Amino acid sequence: MSLRDVYIAFLFFFCTLCVSQTLHAQSLQYGIDVLDADRCRDLQGKRVALITNKAGITVDGEPDYRVFLRHGLDLKYLMAPEHGFHTVVAAGMRVKDEKLDNELEVYSLYGSQKKPDVELLKSSVDVLVFNLQDVGARCYTYISTMRYAMEACQEAGVSFMVLDRPNPLGPVPAGGFMLDPDYVSFVGMVPVPFIHAMTVGEIALFLKKRFYPDLRLQVVAMEGYDRRRFLDDYPEVRFVSPSPNIRGLETVLVYPATVFLEGTNVSEGRGTQFPFRQFGAPFINADFLKKELQRFKLPGVSFQAVQFIPSSGKFQGLRCSGVRLEVTDRLVFEPFRTGIAIVLSLQKLYPGLFDLNTNGQFFDKLAGGPLFRKMVLSGRSLEEILAASRLQVHVFEEAYPDRHVYE
Repeated sequence: MSLRDVYIAFLFFFCTLCVSQTLHAQSLQYGIDVLDADRCRDLQGKRVALITNKAGITVDGEPDYRVFLRHGLDLKYLMAPEHGFHTVVAAGMRVKDEKLDNELEVYSLYGSQKKPDVELLKSSVDVLVFNLQDVGARCYTYISTMRYAMEACQEAGVSFMVLDRPNPLGPVPAGGFMLDPDYVSFVGMVPVPFIHAMTVGEIALFLKKRFYPDLRLQVVAMEGYDRRRFLDDYPEVRFVSPSPNIRGLETVLVYPATVFLEGTNVSEGRGTQFPFRQFGAPFINADFLKKELQRFKLPGVSFQAVQFIPSSGKFQGLRCSGVRLEVTDRLVFEPFRTGIAIVLSLQKLYPGLFDLNTNGQFFDKLAGGPLFRKMVLSGRSLEEILAASRLQVHVFEEAYPDRHVYE
């Protein structure tokens, strides 16, 4: 064989290896897919209940409960979080019990109680399975539901299984303030950074270690997951909205920046085509606000002056002026930095109209405590607020260096 032939053979082998590695890197399997591939072996012969909603699907789009039934599991009932199984119930509205396919009971975990009934668990199941799609922000209530479920399972002596799913914020690092113990609420039950940079499985392991040492916990890990990738970087993955106003990955990215406006008198875009992607109020001058935000030179995001009339929520039926966010480079976009800039801009331009006090308690619950709001009201700069939050995150990361399962 000539030197040229050896070179060609080596080049062919190298290219084949690269393609193989690329294809392997692109192959993602959720926890439910890994369980399915193993024929749900760990659940066979056991009485099972499942916390889920319509976003709890396999990579191929099959609902998780149908996977369970296909494998002949003794599935006793489902439980649904805020927004209900069909993810159509508005935020904060009570969810009712229902039946799925006219036979499978779906108990609400956002009605008269948010914690699974301990006596029901004791009498009916051996394992409670959790398969909800989180969005990567502490205030999104599905991880609060998970914590309550873990607590109930420990009290009932029932096993708890988490079918892990991706954090759609992917490469976005942990950010925002930590949870002040005096401000624990259903929009802040897990003591992690506001942008937590963890999967639900990793959070479950963290909660067991810190609060529930006697809980029998099993996390079914994903295969092919890379936290350096956003969810739509996996070509085989489809995004299913986990709640009415999280309508795509564009919304997931900006949600941690604009969700704080829920605790103010500015519309966060509910009742419009772009919830959380735009915000405004009747008293805002859109062009002035846009120019003020541009002054911060925020990385990876641009602002467009807009007008909208919400069909529901704040200012229903009234014309609002504001801005719409467009993430131009998500690898450098910083949601929490952007959120600080938004609040500071509104406070500077409309100090007598922008209201951080009337619903200040809820703002503080979203933020994890009063420090963020107090720093804004005292005139502290963006960099000062960001530095205070980063110090808290650093302390957390130093205390829990093993919090990540996937590297």
